[in-house]
This record gives sequence, structure tokens and C-alpha cells, in this order.
Amino acid sequence: MEQDVRRIIGALNECLAALPQQQLQRVSHIGVSGQMHGVVFWKREKGCKWTECGTGPAFEPEEVSHLITWQDGRCSPTFLSSLPLPQSHISLATGFGCATVYWYLKNSPDFLKSYDAAGTVHDYVVAMLCDLKKPLMSVQNAASWGYFNSRSKSWNTDILKKSGFPVHLLPEVGDPGSIAGRTTSAWHGIPKGAKVGIALGDFQCSVYSCLTERTDAALNISTSAQLTISMPPGFQPPETPDPSSAVTLRHQVQESAIYTKIIKAALAQNDSKLSVHPTIFGERHVPEQLASVTNIAVSDLSLGHVTRALCRGIVENLCSMLPVQRLVEMGVRRILGSGSALARNEVLRQEVERIFPFPVVYGKDVDAAVGAAMVMFHRK
Repeated sequence: MEQDVRRIIGALNECLAALPQQQLQRVSHIGVSGQMHGVVFWKREKGCKWTECGTGPAFEPEEVSHLITWQDGRCSPTFLSSLPLPQSHISLATGFGCATVYWYLKNSPDFLKSYDAAGTVHDYVVAMLCDLKKPLMSVQNAASWGYFNSRSKSWNTDILKKSGFPVHLLPEVGDPGSIAGRTTSAWHGIPKGAKVGIALGDFQCSVYSCLTERTDAALNISTSAQLTISMPPGFQPPETPDPSSAVTLRHQVQESAIYTKIIKAALAQNDSKLSVHPTIFGERHVPEQLASVTNIAVSDLSLGHVTRALCRGIVENLCSMLPVQRLVEMGVRRILGSGSALARNEVLRQEVERIFPFPVVYGKDVDAAVGAAMVMFHRK
């Protein structure tokens, strides 16, 4: 669950180099988004070097750690329970930036001494583009790290200092949509001086790209699954976490040569008495509650029965975390369905329509990059 930042930035450079130069030269604003929760460490003065390539200047990482992703599992429940309680609406979980820093503080303190800056990988990109002397992080990414009070928009500095946390690594925090700085160099044809937005969370940008009505709920089932609604104006999150609250659900949807046959078998079975709880990787609010299968009978062990029950379990689990009654109370009138799993899996679509008593619209484009660009467009 560690990734090479050099390869990530290399891929980013390749993508930009492949875009039309005439279009890149017209860019005035850059919106950035990326996977939340994870953490990268670097040295402020030596975080990257700029070099010339075929399409113009590009930056390459120098004294930078690996990216420790949101899927990192080094922080056990026992370790997390030993940490101070955050003043935040989000419970701490393994893979969160602050939890990872605590792990290094206990298990490899010399590692932290090698760096004087930290952020998400997309915060790193913004810092390099703008040559920021101190990293700048949006409240979205800060909340995803833990130990951040979303009401006061501030880190739990007092709590962190008392436990010896290296607070000098924490980035400054700004509002989504704000400008972090300007490009200090041309970048693959993008002019020097282009405004760069503060890095945003991929999930928020994905929702922003499609959720046009407050009465819509967004359902995405792909490499992970989320059901999302807009909160009313003036909503404020609580200042303390509810450990039992369902925050997110993680499923892995694997590609397979027999995928089509599996779906065909499940379509032949309209029902299954099998009950599948499919959280094989756990959930952040109950990491110890793993997958289970109940009501097992010989008559329901065919491939079609099992697949039907699995699809139903995925949707039912989402519904249990954000129940239909809550959606009705929030004024939801329609569900926008997206994601590769929903697009390819008719059985999943059937189960969504069976469980949720709202019209379901499929095929709505959900794209974090588009959402980030839209934020910067409205900023203009």
C-alpha cells in the first residue's frame, strides 16, 4: 500500500505531454484532485527539480518519500485505540495521514526527521507547481487526515502537541475553491503564472461533477461504493466522532474473463435466500466486522444464486448506512447511478431498483478531474 511518487508524477507528466499544445497554452487556471487520506513526506527546499522535456519544463520528485495510501493497514485497532481522541467529526482509521505519522513516530522516528513537509500526493503537486514554502491543504483533505475540526477549520494542535506529534509537518489549511498560488514555471506548455487551485478530494470532485440538484442522491459502485446526498445550507458537522457511524464502505470489484457468464447466471435467478454481508475488507466504522454468508442451503449454492445474493448484499449494506427513510427526510427524489460496476452489471442495477424507491438514472458522468476543473471554472 505504498506507491512510488516518482512513477505517479511520471505518469502525470506523460498525460500532460499527450494533450494538444495549443490548448495547454490557453490554460489560465489549474484544478487538482486526488485520493484522500494518504500521506507523502518531502523536503521543502528539495522536493523536486525542474527539467526540460520535449513539450517544455516538467518537474521530477527529488527528496520525497513513498505515498502511503488510504488503503495502508499498518495501524491496527489496538494501535489506534492508544492514540488521543480527536476533536473531529471523523473517527480515526488506518490509512489516515495523522495516524500514519503517529505510527512512524512510535516505530521509526528517524524516518520523520528526514523531512520537514507533508501532505497528500495532490497537495505535493500543488506545492511543487507554486513553489510553496509551506504546504497548503484544503479542509477536505485535512478532515480526511484526522485530528481536524471542520467547524473551526483548524488542526487539533493542543491535542497533538501533548502527545508529541510533530505538528511542524502539518500543512496550512484553506477553503475549497481558493487559489493556492501561481505556477512558477511553464509546465508542458501551460504558461508561467497560471493560477493553481488548492488540491481537492477526489470523492468531493466526483460528486460535484454530477450532482446538479439538491434532491438527487449519487450512487457510485466501482472500485469502492458510496451513496451521497447534499446536506442543507448551514449544516455543521459534530465536533466529536461517532465511532459507530458508517463513514465509508470499501469493496474491490475484480476484472474477470468469466464476468459475463457470472452475470448471465445471476439474471436467471430472480431471488436467493442466501444472505451475503460483503465487507471482506471491513469498514472504517467497524473494521473488525468482516464478511459473512448466512442462510446457506443446497438449493441456493449455484453460481447464479451466489452472485445474486452478493449483489444484493452490496446494495443492502449501502442502504443500511444511509437508509431510505433518511433519504426521504432529506428530500431525495432521484438517484444518479454511476461507476463501472453498475454500468456492466445488470444484476446490481436490478437490486438498486428493488431496494431504493426512487427513479434511478444511469450513465451520469462522474469524474474527479472534471469536478476539479468545474471548481476552478466557477472560481473565475
